[in-house]
Amino acid sequence: MPDFAWMTQQIDRSSCRNLLLHALGHDDFAAISPHLERVPLEEGHVIAAQGEPLTFVCFPECGVTSIADVLPDGRRVEVALIGRDGMTNAPLLLGCDQSPHEAIVQIGGGSSLRVSAEILEEFCRLHPSARSLFLRFIHALSVQTARTLSSNLLHSVEERLSRWLLMCHDRVDENAIPLKHSAIARMLGVRRATITDALHLLEERKAIRGNRGLITIRDRAVLEALAGDSYGFPEAHYRRLIAPFGKQRQEELPRNHAARTQQLAVLDRRPAFGC
Repeated sequence: MPDFAWMTQQIDRSSCRNLLLHALGHDDFAAISPHLERVPLEEGHVIAAQGEPLTFVCFPECGVTSIADVLPDGRRVEVALIGRDGMTNAPLLLGCDQSPHEAIVQIGGGSSLRVSAEILEEFCRLHPSARSLFLRFIHALSVQTARTLSSNLLHSVEERLSRWLLMCHDRVDENAIPLKHSAIARMLGVRRATITDALHLLEERKAIRGNRGLITIRDRAVLEALAGDSYGFPEAHYRRLIAPFGKQRQEELPRNHAARTQQLAVLDRRPAFGC
């Protein structure tokens, strides 16, 4: 039987793995921490269904949650992605009482810190600096959503997939990420076969390795070069507004097409280690 004793541990700054909560001032964190409840975060769990009342907010400590727009015929497409960098059900802080989108856990296995909507609203009223931080996150999330829209319109499936894998990689601890082709296809709004072909291309470039529901990031530099300008701007915006975030490399990859092509050629000439 799994040991869930860690779920009942007191929430203090040293044990909190959510970057948004960690960015709170000392007094703000001390005020909210007694009201936080650590709950399991399981793959496939729907945190919020479209149209449902917003009764709580979750601050994930790991994993990946997709914010999806649900069409009347049931089709879904991802419009944003949240992990330990943020919070779910953020529209609550903008005066919304119902969820406009669906929030579903894509990569689970960890925990989230949950607080009731009523307590969070009162906390933000009494702690304007915390409210300002949360609103900056909502702004950063809107920047991510805008880049998703631009990418969906302007970039190839390979570029979009590279970006999506980088965003997942930023929010998990390991290089091996449990992901199914069908789930990726649903979130990117393309056919499963299209995702399979794109993953094979990334494998040929030695950026990733796929194996039965597991995608391993082999070379992040190549993946960033393949993603191009679809990735990086929202992440830099988050770091500027809130806190250090993501698996940054020391050198910055060029973003324009000609420079990217040259960079990929250089990366392709490097010796390959491992399988």
